[in-house]
Amino acid sequence: MPKSLEEGFETFIGWLKPLQSEHTTAASHKDSVRRCMENNFGCTSFFETGSFGNGTGVRHYSDTDYFARCPSDKFFNDSGYTLRKVKEALQYTFPRTVGIEVKSPAVRIPFGKYASERLELTPAYYYGLVNTPMGEKYSYNIPSHDGGWMQSSPGAHNAYVNRENDRLNGKLKPLIQLVKAWKYYNQVPIYSFYLELRVTKYAEKESAIVYDIDLRNIFKFLYDNNLPDIQDPMGISGYVKACKSDAKKTIALSRLGTGYSRVLKAYDNRTSSIDNAFYWWNLFYNSEFPSR
Repeated sequence: MPKSLEEGFETFIGWLKPLQSEHTTAASHKDSVRRCMENNFGCTSFFETGSFGNGTGVRHYSDTDYFARCPSDKFFNDSGYTLRKVKEALQYTFPRTVGIEVKSPAVRIPFGKYASERLELTPAYYYGLVNTPMGEKYSYNIPSHDGGWMQSSPGAHNAYVNRENDRLNGKLKPLIQLVKAWKYYNQVPIYSFYLELRVTKYAEKESAIVYDIDLRNIFKFLYDNNLPDIQDPMGISGYVKACKSDAKKTIALSRLGTGYSRVLKAYDNRTSSIDNAFYWWNLFYNSEFPSR
């Protein structure tokens, strides 16, 4: 059992690390998915993106994400229609897999019990090199929620997170996992991509990471500013919203208020009563935080 808050967070971070077996379940089907996209949409490249690929995933909750790069003339102007056609092709390829669905900008294929055993496939076409603060990176057009296409560059965003993580001695990615764990354990409808950008942007100003202090600071900012949009630091995705809709943002703000009050109580007890601090962190993480 951990004796200090630092030990508690290190233990918890170990629990959050995705299991290789989860990743393997989804990834074991990737060749069949790739062949489906090759046969139906002329796929020329198939590569992993997202939390698993970048080391910020949460055990049992983060999807395994792939981009399927295809010629633009294989898709339709209406990206929503494109996603439906991709779903139909995948359902034909995996007739016994129940629950294949469109989750823009991707099609989600559940290959196992946990979310981490789902494969999310994003159809994409090459959009050229883009200049970013991390240098020139490949960019792609992927489906947007309004039925159009939007620019994306996983390589640029991964490089951004990796740069700050290296500068902070490997502590940024665990901090991102800690924020995402709150989202997942409390069913908060905030985009993971938003949280990843927001936490990394916050960390740019920091010279060191102390998990409970930085969680307090991050949640104070989110609460005080009502989950504000964030301008993509890489200059690619424009302004990134926290939630898919106003209704989901209302739910998220309510749960954020509860979470922030618990963070404050945990922080207020960090030196005066470690047992109470552990109690409040456990409430914050919906009974998933280690016991002392």
